[in-house]
Amino acid sequence: MKYFKKLVGKKCYLSPINIEDAEKYCDWLNDLEVGINLLTFSQQLSLEREKNILEDMVKNNSLIFAIVESDSDKLIGNCSIFRVSQLNRKAEVGIFIGDKHFWGKGYGTEALSLLVDYGFNILNLNSILLEVFSYNDRAIKCYKKVGFKKIGRRREALIRAGKKYDEIYMDILAAEFKSIYINKFMK
Repeated sequence: MKYFKKLVGKKCYLSPINIEDAEKYCDWLNDLEVGINLLTFSQQLSLEREKNILEDMVKNNSLIFAIVESDSDKLIGNCSIFRVSQLNRKAEVGIFIGDKHFWGKGYGTEALSLLVDYGFNILNLNSILLEVFSYNDRAIKCYKKVGFKKIGRRREALIRAGKKYDEIYMDILAAEFKSIYINKFMK
């Protein structure tokens, strides 16, 4: 598969998504261990449906990126910026590492840093928000490393296997983020 280096870090880079990766995304999103942390958890995704979703994202010029491991050019996940309001300079982000071999090794932190850098320094955003389930400790740790702060929670907003969990809201402001990627190209 061919990927294009839009935003480049040390461990990974962000590339426009490739519709031909639909089968890989379908595998990941239907994997309970991966999907349990995502909003799509309860959905069954067929290969045809995933292809349609990716095609729609490309047609609508969505800000969704493949996360690709730098050394091997291997697809390991994706991330996106959505609900963008240029008027209020705000947006939301989402990320997942689908390839479990890359969990806990800093790829998510670097990919999210690249995405946030893009949001603040290319899209000129001021505030970026994300939502995370209270049981997803690994993701919360990653988000804090990037600089996100907890700003609120929706209590018992999620019920999984008969247990109730909170939905946590975290955000970061442009003034709180130090660019190490995009600013290196600016003089």
